Amino acid sequence: MQSNENQSIQRPSLEQRAAECERELTLSATVAYKGSTFCGFAKQPGQLTVQGEIEQALALLFRRDVPIVCSGRTDAGVHALAQVVSFDIDECELRDRTLSSVARSLNALTHDDIAVVAVERRPLGFSARFDAQWREYRYRICAQSKPSVFTRDVAWHISQPLDVEAMEEASKHLIGEHDFKSFCMAASAIDKPTCRNVHEISFSHEEMMGEEILVIKVVGNAFLHSMVRTIVGTLVAVGRGQRDPHWVKEVLEAKNRSAAGENAPACGLTFWHVEY
Repeated sequence: MQSNENQSIQRPSLEQRAAECERELTLSATVAYKGSTFCGFAKQPGQLTVQGEIEQALALLFRRDVPIVCSGRTDAGVHALAQVVSFDIDECELRDRTLSSVARSLNALTHDDIAVVAVERRPLGFSARFDAQWREYRYRICAQSKPSVFTRDVAWHISQPLDVEAMEEASKHLIGEHDFKSFCMAASAIDKPTCRNVHEISFSHEEMMGEEILVIKVVGNAFLHSMVRTIVGTLVAVGRGQRDPHWVKEVLEAKNRSAAGENAPACGLTFWHVEY
């Protein structure tokens, strides 16, 4: 799942959030994780989740419940290189700890498939969600006839060449602000605004462990539930020659999830970066 921002929400200003904050400090943690280990980011009863692991670690560290806010929730199987979470504490709770030592403690207390890359001080009231300007996801595809051995946990294996030029042409229809109702899980779009602004969809190639990987970079202000994976699945239908590039424009105009392509597997998607 990508971040499910509701564009009609009247976002409180940083000043309003600071005035309402019950603590003295706001910190953020940049977090990486292997998505296949977890049942998604969001906390769920009885399930191993990224939020549950981080909040449990914070509770042990500060000896109280410390709720976190994330920059973008991810579904089960979706990885993150630079997820950002924010939380509030008091000055006295840091005691003689440095921010680096807080990061080390969180790494010691969380699952081995979570890495806290850095902990930073932020303006009081900072929100990892509301203060995000744009988010970047990257999707990896290993298009080769032989089985994928080394990249199968982080890429979608497709056993045929893809027409990347046709995919690039098709992706141009998705750039800008549009109603992306066709590109999100139908149930999550009920009675919710589905307009989003996609700034960039670009394609590049990289080599991982001797396997050629197609990387699709998608950047936008926010994303609907499964939006990036549906975009990728739709573009792959074009790349396979099953549809022509103009079809993507028709999918967008249909505003119906059934008009789009398949939902690309979660394993290929990584939440790459968020800008503040």
